[in-house]
Amino acid sequence: MTTTVITADMVKKLRDQTGAGMMECKSALTEANGDFEEAMTVLRKRGLASAAKKAGRATSEGLIAHRVAADYSAGTLAEVNCESDFVARTPDFQQLMSDVLDLIDQAGNGATDAWLQDPEGPVKKRAAATIAKLGENMGVSRIARFTGDYVGQYIHTVGGKLGVQVEFSGVTPEVRNRDEFKSLVREITMHIAAASPSPQYLAREAVPADVLDKERGIYRAQMEASGKPANIIDKIIEGKLGAFYQQVVLLEQESVIRETKPKIKDVVAEANKALSASVSVARFARLKVGEASQ
Repeated sequence: MTTTVITADMVKKLRDQTGAGMMECKSALTEANGDFEEAMTVLRKRGLASAAKKAGRATSEGLIAHRVAADYSAGTLAEVNCESDFVARTPDFQQLMSDVLDLIDQAGNGATDAWLQDPEGPVKKRAAATIAKLGENMGVSRIARFTGDYVGQYIHTVGGKLGVQVEFSGVTPEVRNRDEFKSLVREITMHIAAASPSPQYLAREAVPADVLDKERGIYRAQMEASGKPANIIDKIIEGKLGAFYQQVVLLEQESVIRETKPKIKDVVAEANKALSASVSVARFARLKVGEASQ
């Protein structure tokens, strides 16, 4: 196996994202043969990585293009990137965002990642025209297009660089006009925008088995030197998994909107009781400019 040379830049990047010391980061990268994700796992097993640290820092500029149907049956978010915030505020860039949304609407279910990244596709060609005019590289890194009973959105008004989209099911025409439902949409979308860490999965059942196995392995490695009996370690691991769910699962997170901090699943249940309905969160997307390139 070829040995990867560990550079100072690699060490710095790992340190920025984990908070661990320079020597620990270099050691972890060496052990992982330069594999960044594996090095982070090594640090976590050693208890050196801070869970509060984010996976990376946004470096790209741009804006989140957004559109929702008048009847809320469909919605689209698109991360449109460029090199400078100055260009992102120009009329030409704003027109590019609008045209990208039009192209996504026209493509419908055909608006896939492959379609988006196709060098000969409509999005790449449309972006090329603005690149030629403004002399700055730009593109569309990702999109989220939902259709369903009701699609709600929240676009952070400061900068327009963060957008959230949530599809709700079980929403009848009567329910959608109720203030209680509008409040639910606002709270869920704003929570997803503001929560730290950001939710990655909708429900516990949506967390992949390999992700859970990896977490269990990390927790077990942390407990190996504790001297505790195996059955006690197993209980501790399951307890840690419960805390893990609260970090990454939307319905298990505590609302950051309310001071009382109810879990999101309880917020939904409370709204359903008031509405005499069976509304549920079907899926969600959170796009922040620059995150896709981290």
